[in-house]
Amino acid sequence: MAGLLVLADDLSGAAESAGALRVRGSRRAGPVRIGLWPTRITDHDTVLDLDSRHLTARETGARVAEVLRVAPGRTVVTKIDSLLRGNLAPVVRALGGAVVLAPALPVAGRTVVGGRLLVEGRPLAETAAWATEGREAPATVSDALPGVATTTITLDVVRSSDLIAQIAQVPAGTVVVCDAETDDDLDLIVTASHGRPLVGSAGLVAAVARALPAEAAHEQPDARNVPRLVVVVGTAEPTAQRQAEELVDAGATPVDLPCADVLRGTAVAQLAQAVSRNSLTVVRLTGTAHGRQLSRALGRVVADAVGPADLVLTGGETARHVLDALHVPSLRFLSQIEHGAVRSETPDGRHVVTRPGSFGGPDSLLRIVRSLNPELLPPLEGLPMSSSTSPAIAVTMGDGAGVGPEIVVAALLHPSVVENSRSVVVGDAARLRLAADVLGVDVKIVPVEGVADAVFEPGRINVVDLELLPADLAWGQLSPVAGDAAYHYVRVASEMAMRGEVQAICTAPLNKEALHLGGHVYPGHTELLAELTGTEEVSMMLSTPTLKVIHVTTHIGLVDAVAKIEPGLVERTIRRGHTALVAAGNANPKIGVCAINPHAGEGGLFGYGEEAEKITPGIEAARADGIDARGPLPADTLFFLAGRGDFDLVVAMYHDQGHGPVKVLGIEAGVNITVGLPVIRTSVDHGTAFDIAGTGKVDTRSMVEAMRQAIEVAPRPTQD
Repeated sequence: MAGLLVLADDLSGAAESAGALRVRGSRRAGPVRIGLWPTRITDHDTVLDLDSRHLTARETGARVAEVLRVAPGRTVVTKIDSLLRGNLAPVVRALGGAVVLAPALPVAGRTVVGGRLLVEGRPLAETAAWATEGREAPATVSDALPGVATTTITLDVVRSSDLIAQIAQVPAGTVVVCDAETDDDLDLIVTASHGRPLVGSAGLVAAVARALPAEAAHEQPDARNVPRLVVVVGTAEPTAQRQAEELVDAGATPVDLPCADVLRGTAVAQLAQAVSRNSLTVVRLTGTAHGRQLSRALGRVVADAVGPADLVLTGGETARHVLDALHVPSLRFLSQIEHGAVRSETPDGRHVVTRPGSFGGPDSLLRIVRSLNPELLPPLEGLPMSSSTSPAIAVTMGDGAGVGPEIVVAALLHPSVVENSRSVVVGDAARLRLAADVLGVDVKIVPVEGVADAVFEPGRINVVDLELLPADLAWGQLSPVAGDAAYHYVRVASEMAMRGEVQAICTAPLNKEALHLGGHVYPGHTELLAELTGTEEVSMMLSTPTLKVIHVTTHIGLVDAVAKIEPGLVERTIRRGHTALVAAGNANPKIGVCAINPHAGEGGLFGYGEEAEKITPGIEAARADGIDARGPLPADTLFFLAGRGDFDLVVAMYHDQGHGPVKVLGIEAGVNITVGLPVIRTSVDHGTAFDIAGTGKVDTRSMVEAMRQAIEVAPRPTQD
């Protein structure tokens, strides 16, 4: 990515741009580095935070000009605020030439039509987006560029073959303002610009990245457990304050610093003492704030007090001042946890999450902390280990010749699983002991009759021992005996569920060919469990720490999927998702329902009225029973809103509509959940891996996450 340089006016915008380069459909896979002005610009810089939001127009223009002087030959894209806030005019003047300006950010519902910026279809000037700016919002994009010559390329031209010619004939010194409603529109604008300076939102940055040649993928570092984490709420946004309160309620230690003490620099000792004594600290401000002066002082206090702790920094100004005080010259992008919440690494190895203060739902900070290290917080429901109110989970061992025994042992020794569930394996005790030897772990494998006589303590695995496998069963070889055994593990687990002994089943992988050779012809776990439990219809739900998606249709062709969708199926899918989330403790989940066509059909412009015919009646039927279901909504908009926390569940109409966003968002922790059964069932996202079975090389994280998701979604057992 050495040829691309993205300029942003603050740290939040720079981090969002880094996320756009790596997340929103880009084929760019190389490392992303975020440079912090005035760091020396190198070929490895991909995004540069100019820290110019507070500067005068003259200072902003000078800073942009300086970058262009020291980085000749680079493809420069300037990321601006998608609500047109900040010093836009001096930026475009400094860039020179016929600048192409496309501020639309479709993923956030911000579009440009007829030269006017619309927010969820409403003109910017009619919203409250500029309420804290001290001046009126511009009526048009051109109005945000006083004294600058502009011309507008309307949407019909953007989507026509005349776009290249229209942009090419614009004279130097005139800014080309482009309409755009979709990411496809932004792709067309980038292609037609032919090297002209580009200015726009993070959506335009992603379009630029998509247009560049692909790079070879690189490995991201494994997630690590952080010994200490400090969350700094450096914004007065009510949203951030509520998020901090949620984090404190979950067990984080609050440190409330009076603004006066921060400004005097006398708050360092208080914060340092709290950080040294607690693994998770939340810093909040009390008293009257003093804007930039306060955020600069807070940055110095945090830098002096936190030691080597990792950081979560909300609010762009505060984040930048903390990093400046720590003498951090640049950041290396690692991942995007949720929209706008970007995880990066400093040159000395510290991990930092930055996020705008107003972003995310009430549990945004909780999600961020859990993604860094879930062990920094108490169990999800605040339950003590082995509590009778912890969910009981039957864990099927899968195909004994594959990696199932290894991943089961590893998962049931993980602290988060031990502390939050009562888990019993259905399998073969002798095979689990062999797996423990392969992994080199010291564990007690204890046969039990069921959950009632199991003892739950660290270092112990309880197993309902069916004794079906021979002692000499070879690792990594197809075996009818192993296939037959895998069937009976599932059978016994389903019987336990039907008796109410367990609230969830977590399945290690079975081998379909071995299953068939063993005399049990089923396509897989889902169909087998449906028959064993007498269930006619089930749904697939993908569950991650930040997003849950349930599917109306799954493994059928797209044409067949559209034909199969009908109001009854949509309603039943909504109800199954609602029931699953309510059982997991969410009393009133917010459910967003995807449309089939782009823009939800846009009043008949796209498609043949499928939304009104196939989806809306199902939503209305669910709403009539008090279910908070909304839609049909355009899928691109809905997944953005769900990603930032506005919805608890997304209902996707077909396989790739749901699976695609989960995978593109880079969420490795996705788990498949079957809902509609009398019991919750989760599974790993891989197969039996015969090629490495019995070697100890298997990655066990997916099974751990499958267990965590089973714990989260499973209903709590009723008490007598």
